[in-house]
Amino acid sequence: MSLSPDMNGKIAVVTGAASGLGRATALKLADAGASLCLVDVHEERLAETHGMISDSDVMLHHANLADAENCQSVIDAAVERFGKLDALCNVAGLIRMTHFGQMARSDYDLTIAVNLTAPVLLCQAALPHLLESEGAIVNVCSSAAFIGEAYAVAYCASKAGLLGATKAMAMENSRKPIRINAVAPGGMMTNISDGMTFPEDAEMDLIARYSGLRGLVEVDDVADMVALLASPQGRAYHGACINIDAGITAG
Repeated sequence: MSLSPDMNGKIAVVTGAASGLGRATALKLADAGASLCLVDVHEERLAETHGMISDSDVMLHHANLADAENCQSVIDAAVERFGKLDALCNVAGLIRMTHFGQMARSDYDLTIAVNLTAPVLLCQAALPHLLESEGAIVNVCSSAAFIGEAYAVAYCASKAGLLGATKAMAMENSRKPIRINAVAPGGMMTNISDGMTFPEDAEMDLIARYSGLRGLVEVDDVADMVALLASPQGRAYHGACINIDAGITAG
């Protein structure tokens, strides 16, 4: 099996495409020959991603995925534009670091809406099209789906929930022509961490327990796996979650 994704003639939706892992994934899929529907709430940065792609057919879809009503419209717009859908890459995400006892309900609701509800609803909307094309779903989870991370209760809950949803969807579609998988990165230097601040009295030894001994994960390494799982070359994967965390969850 070739490990080089071939997406020629394929259509992919990528959320969170304005920066970070979403942008890197969009570039990898474009290099592999895919036509793309790029989705993000940040319109200007989404256009910047588009400017980095020269040889693929690209449409931009500005949407706030925290609003559940927007999820169906993302898939509808992509299928209307391209006539089909072959891959859905749910990359968009956010994190709010806070003491659990002081966590604002608004932060909790936003984290669950973007990290869990939106990907699940996008999967639901995309499913009929992906069954028809024998396509793929790739959900971006996190090492936080596997270990408790101090000051990140909502984030851990959202990513563990997305992992569970991924596996449940994969089981339900075990006999159908679709592949549903996830990746679970460790910490990466992306925009999700740019504005991330810990509580002033945070216990740094607790944070060190999920920071890892080998440093941050390279964004391109994760994007390579997302692109592979989205492509026909990822045909052997179904119901899998690939940990890409430089050993954080090893023990």
